[in-house]
Amino acid sequence: MKYIMGLDNGGTVIKAAVFDENGNQIAVNRQKIAIISPKPGFTERNMEEIWQANVRAVKGSLAAAKINSSDILGIGVSGHGKGLYMLGKNGEEIYNGIVSTDNRAVKYQAMFEKNGVAEKIYETNYQKILAFQPVCLLRWFKDNEPEIYNKIGYVISVKDYIRYRLTGNINVERTDVSGSNLINLTTGKKDKNILKLFGIEEMFECIPEIKNSNENCGTVTDKAAEETGLSADTVVSGGMFDIDACALSMGITDAKNICVIAGTWSINEFISDKLIRCKSMNSYYCIPGYYLIEECSPTSAGNLEWYLNIFDIEKDYKKINEAVESVKAEDSKAVFLPFVYASNEENLGLQGTFANLTASTTKAELLRAVYEGIVFSHKSHLDKLLSLRGNDKSMRLTGGAANSDVWAQMFADCMGLNVETIADKEHGCFGAAISAGIACGMFDSEKSAADKFVKIEKIYKPNKDLYEIYQSKYKNYRKLISALNNYYEV
Repeated sequence: MKYIMGLDNGGTVIKAAVFDENGNQIAVNRQKIAIISPKPGFTERNMEEIWQANVRAVKGSLAAAKINSSDILGIGVSGHGKGLYMLGKNGEEIYNGIVSTDNRAVKYQAMFEKNGVAEKIYETNYQKILAFQPVCLLRWFKDNEPEIYNKIGYVISVKDYIRYRLTGNINVERTDVSGSNLINLTTGKKDKNILKLFGIEEMFECIPEIKNSNENCGTVTDKAAEETGLSADTVVSGGMFDIDACALSMGITDAKNICVIAGTWSINEFISDKLIRCKSMNSYYCIPGYYLIEECSPTSAGNLEWYLNIFDIEKDYKKINEAVESVKAEDSKAVFLPFVYASNEENLGLQGTFANLTASTTKAELLRAVYEGIVFSHKSHLDKLLSLRGNDKSMRLTGGAANSDVWAQMFADCMGLNVETIADKEHGCFGAAISAGIACGMFDSEKSAADKFVKIEKIYKPNKDLYEIYQSKYKNYRKLISALNNYYEV
């Protein structure tokens, strides 16, 4: 039996998982890594600590799998998109990695919208400009920390950094960089005119060669092999943006299905064989010939983690689900806006908010409000996507919410769609591993591998009565947002 490995560098946890040639997960290891927040709105990670967390995850998964590392034919890496990872001209680390929940450059997003740059960019990239994209962050560094900006030799993503540490080669991967506004989405190439619109044209030479997801990007070096326990010369693929990896491992191989990732981020997406002119984000999908149409924001289950941490609540998710379930939807009046990291509304200044509380409001009601607020945030994205499609009957769900029957059912009842969950939960790892399987010759294509291995585990069907209740509650959610629009400013 031969194996492949996937590494997933997500918003909260770094994972390594081993899969056999039949798509079965053999072992997984998870490592947490601390977020550094030196100022309000800043979310960073030490880059060496990111690498060491990957090293521990690889070692842990190899030990749990109880296989020879020489039997692993290929490794793929997925990671969160957006954010910013910078290397110096000799490949050295010059600053912390900036995570996709960072909000320091929100004023630049607003500036580009007001001065017409956003409209011009959309003509070629079919994307909104977001504060946590590299273009806004690079402009922030140019204006606020020029001593760092002038040291930049390479602009990459988190997964590109891990691939660099594995292989010694510095490049970027197509799915990831295509969602960053760093390249021309229409041509698929670097474009100095685009960078000039952002005032960062000197970054043109700092964008490395663009690689495909399933491309062989080098092999594990002797140094990386010694650190990780992997075998030297193991093939390392381009990997992919984690939202592509999750979609692929959920069986999204054509335009039929829509999928939702309820993790740190609210990711809502489908794939299309053409670019779609809409207010949603377009990027390249990992399957050649397809584009990923995406609605996203850092307004999902990361808000639950914040709530549990801030109020020092034990992370016993069985008890948390039971508490939420103990309160009926129609009896809970509390409302939560899940904007503790950023807003997904036109008013970028909106912040996390609880409303409609009384002296009798219980902890269980607050937990339900957090669950519901996150679902409503997803709904605001999904409604936009569904307006671009036909009559969808179902959606596929992954992320933290997919591990909760209560939460998954809430999605079904709120959206009025069947919600399907997938048997294997390490979607980011599996999608990345499939790219490695193609790079090393184990699989013929992304589609054939996903169609063969992906299995639906559960289907949650919507309750018609609860659907009506949630539509009413969603209206109250929208009213609260409208009422606060004049209170919060960027």
